[in-house]
Amino acid sequence: MEANTIPQTKPDLSQCRVQPVYTTPQRLLLDLVQIFFGSALCAIAVNGILIPKNFATGGITGLSLVIHNSIPFLNLGWIYLLINIPLFLLAWMSIGRRFFVYSIVGALTFTLALTSIHYPVQIEDKILAALLAGLIYGSGAGIALRSSGSQGGLDILSVMLLRRFSISLGNTVLTVNLMVLLLIALFYSLDALLYTLIVIFVSSKVTSIVVTGLSQRKAVFVISPHWEAISREILKDIRRGVTVIEGRGGFSGREEHILYTVVPLMEIGQMKNLIRAIDPDAFVVISNTLEVMNNRIGNQPHW
Repeated sequence: MEANTIPQTKPDLSQCRVQPVYTTPQRLLLDLVQIFFGSALCAIAVNGILIPKNFATGGITGLSLVIHNSIPFLNLGWIYLLINIPLFLLAWMSIGRRFFVYSIVGALTFTLALTSIHYPVQIEDKILAALLAGLIYGSGAGIALRSSGSQGGLDILSVMLLRRFSISLGNTVLTVNLMVLLLIALFYSLDALLYTLIVIFVSSKVTSIVVTGLSQRKAVFVISPHWEAISREILKDIRRGVTVIEGRGGFSGREEHILYTVVPLMEIGQMKNLIRAIDPDAFVVISNTLEVMNNRIGNQPHW
């Protein structure tokens, strides 16, 4: 018997298109507004809370703060920009020219914001200050990442890992920041280090929330003898696709039909009510999805 062989074909590189720097003037304006507003929020957190409270943060901003703390006459914004230059080269080779251009704009904007925005935030309690700094900084970073670029720094590395390995933005930032904390520990007190850890943790979680928002998707598995009725109602009422998987019960040995679907977070309540109304005894598993790519239901990457 001859083995079946699959013909090897080379991809037609002539069909590949260079990624445009921007798609429409409206999208360009929205990207710039998001970058400017996000940079302003981050600068308020740094100049208004972190520096007055002698806290720090992680990533390139944290490293810049450490250098600035050791050599105060060096401008914090320019320190941040110079450290970003190698990351810009990495973004050009690994991400694409759109992300590269927007990241340069973001880094320059953040540099300008660090230099010019000095809004004092009046808050005495240091724990509340750390929480507020993480909230403001994470919101600013997330808003900037919702554009077609970033503010440079760890944003570039985060997007690279998200695209290549589907590692969430917040987890990348949190992991790298913990390593940066080892350096911060050499230049700040133990109390400041612990407050900084609060800032890093809160900002990383807020960044992920702002980027994904309510567009997060949930994967739903349903096992029920009324699978046909449930599938029909999902298609008709929720208007989501359903995949029927044939299975067998491990203990009973009975043939089973497993429904698999992916729905937005906001539709989970409607999904559970629908299933419960048809079969209260249905076996349902709802799990988080790291990333979903599809024109109808997925989060299409804009980087």
